[in-house]
This record gives sequence, structure tokens and C-alpha cells, in this order.
Amino acid sequence: MTKRAPETVAVHDPYAGNSLIAQLGPIRSRPDALKALVDFPARPPKDIASIPRHVRLHMLTSVRDLHVPSLEELQLYETMDMMIRQNYHHLQPSSSSTWSMISGEDARFRPPITAPSYGAAVVGVSGSGKTQAIRRGLSTFPQTIQHTSFFRMVNGLQQVVWLSLDVPAGGKATDLAAALMTAWKKATDSTRFDKTLAGEWRNGPQMLDEWRQVASSHFLGLLHLDEIQNLFKLPTLKSRSKRKLGDPPPELRIIDDQSLKWILTALNEWQIPLLVSGTPDGFGALTKRLSNTERIVTSGYHAFKHFWGDHDAAFSQHFLPRLGHYQYVARPMPITKELGDLILERTAGVQRLIIALWIAAHRVAFERNDDDLRLDDFKVAADTYLAPVAQAVAALHSNDPARLSMYEDLSPQDHSFWAQFWSNVSRN
Repeated sequence: MTKRAPETVAVHDPYAGNSLIAQLGPIRSRPDALKALVDFPARPPKDIASIPRHVRLHMLTSVRDLHVPSLEELQLYETMDMMIRQNYHHLQPSSSSTWSMISGEDARFRPPITAPSYGAAVVGVSGSGKTQAIRRGLSTFPQTIQHTSFFRMVNGLQQVVWLSLDVPAGGKATDLAAALMTAWKKATDSTRFDKTLAGEWRNGPQMLDEWRQVASSHFLGLLHLDEIQNLFKLPTLKSRSKRKLGDPPPELRIIDDQSLKWILTALNEWQIPLLVSGTPDGFGALTKRLSNTERIVTSGYHAFKHFWGDHDAAFSQHFLPRLGHYQYVARPMPITKELGDLILERTAGVQRLIIALWIAAHRVAFERNDDDLRLDDFKVAADTYLAPVAQAVAALHSNDPARLSMYEDLSPQDHSFWAQFWSNVSRN
């Protein structure tokens, strides 16, 4: 009986022929995305007992690089991938409307642009891992691509796929524009904005428009603005402490209207996909203050939550067992439910605090003659090294809005509307 040769599986590329997408790499499946995002540092060597403790103290900090992507992070990666590719799909270099937009022509003279806007938001309390998830996801794409030849470009094109920066603490348009220009210089090694940055007199809106035109002409694929809460000013702690039970949450005030207007214009008119991230208070203010705010989440809304409760499988089945491999003692302790409960109790499940507690417990253990790690080491570490965050951890455990509002980056907001909105968009 003659065997038939196996049929090859057809590879479908919805973006074939688009020079802006060709060098982004393949569209990753979720398992492939997981491989690209996960990070397991080298485990402690088998002869750890022979290594002096002062050397081990430095070795154990590698646990900070441990990264176990959550389902939310994988979904976020897919959101960013779709935003970049879909926007490039609509910004065809051969289209006259694309070049009209890049040139900054007045809108009434431009041919109609059919490309939709792409916006997404990532929200989570400080230390929940949102920023690391975004930047790890972005790093799977090249940041810049050099085209030796390009449509209408005599000398080719340096395509900028993504740019990520923090919104400056001042929140003013001039500060935001300077941060954008500085980030651009770092990514592209361009001197384009040196004269503007060196100037003594600065006009925020003009600087923002100058940056926008350059970014558009280099086909910026995605702009990530982190610490979005820096666009707003929280009432003083004194005024927040006077808030009574049942009172509405304190209102955040806009620092500079120009920054918010520019962000919305960039999203609506200039075809720059925008990803914003920050703490709940900042996103709550953003969604209240901006008109047409639904555009910010048309591509996705991702809430990064700290590990919570006994039944959090992500912590007990995935994160903690892998963390348990990084014990820099001769006699490692077993990874038990009791240990997991203690870690959650003392950190409220905030990933940054979990890693800090893990390292601190080792430091406590290294002070003893016995070369082991014990449950009590975690208790002592929490009461000493992590003592300054104890009240914030207690506030997170309480889930009491009044106690949480004492900490501006823990202040809860009701985002059920946006979660429901995105759910409805997904079904349409």
C-alpha cells in the first residue's frame, strides 16, 4: 500500500505584502508567546553550601528576574500585537491619505481616512507587575526597523515600532513633550529634537505637535504612556483623612488640560495606537475627564490584580512552586500551604512585595549558624525589612475604600463600565 505524503498546513498571513509588518516576526500562538515572555533565572548551584553567605546574598537577587506570565499578561500581549499590526495594515504606505496625515495637512483637505483608532488600558495597584508585563511584551518586537528603500523615501526609512515612557510627575505639556523627545532620541539615536530640548523657552503644545509629526513620519506603531496618574493631582492627605464613611472618593484635579487634549487627538486623528497604564485612581480620573473615552479601551482593558485568596491557582500552582526553586540555603524548606498563606498574609499578594519578602527571609536566615530557611524567617523579615509597608498591606486586606484612599496608588475605582464595554466590543 502506497503511503500518501503528508499535506502541508497552509500558513495564512493576513498582512502579506505590507512592508511595515514584514519584519515584525511571525504572529505568535499563545504557547509561543508564553515561551517568549517567561523568564526563569539560573537556579542555585548544587554546591550552594560551599559558597560563602556574603556571595549568596548577591546571588539570590537574581530571583528578581523571575517572571511567570499570567493569563492577563498573555491577553495583553495579544492586544499589543493586534494594535500594532492592525494599525499598520490600515496605514498603507501607497495610500495618499496616509501621507496627507503625516504631512499635517489641514483635516478638511485630507482624503477620508478609514483606519480606526486603537487604544488600550492597563490598570493595577503599584507592584502588581503591569509595567513589567508591558515592557516584556514590547521587547518581543524590534523597536526600530531600518528600511534601505521605502515608498516615497529617497534615503529609506527608520521605522519606529514602539516607544515606552513614563508620564512625568509634573504632568505638564512641556514636560510630557520633553519626555517624548528624550525617549525618541534614546530609541533612534536621532538629533532631531536637540535644538528644541536645549531651548530656554518652551511651548508645550508646539513641542507636542513637532514630536507627533516626526513620530508619524517614522510610522510609530505603538505609544505606551505609563504612570498615567501623573496627569492628575490628588487632594492632600489631610483632606482625604477627613473623608467620612459613605462620602464619594476624592476628586483628582487635572494638572494641564493641554496634555489630555493632545493624547486624545493623537489617538483620534493621527493614527498612533495608544496604550496607557497606571494605578486605579489615575485611570478612574482619565475615564471621567476625557471626552469619547471609550476610544481608550477599544482594543482592550486589562486589570492586573494582586494574588488574592486561598483559591488563587495562579499563585499556589504556578508562581509559588517556581519561586520555591530559588532557595540559597543548604537545606531548603518545603513549599507548603502554610508558607503560601503566610506570604499572602504579609504581602497581600502583591508580586513586588512577595519577591522582596523572599529575599528578606534569606537575609534573616543568613544571620543564623544553621544553613536552612524557616517559616519564622518570613515572619521576622516581614516585621523588620517590610515593616514600612505593613499598613498598606493591611489596607489591601481590608478592601476598605476609606483605608485604601489613604494611599493614592491603592485608591479603588469602579471600572465595571469599561470592563463591560470591552466585553460588548468583543462580541460585536
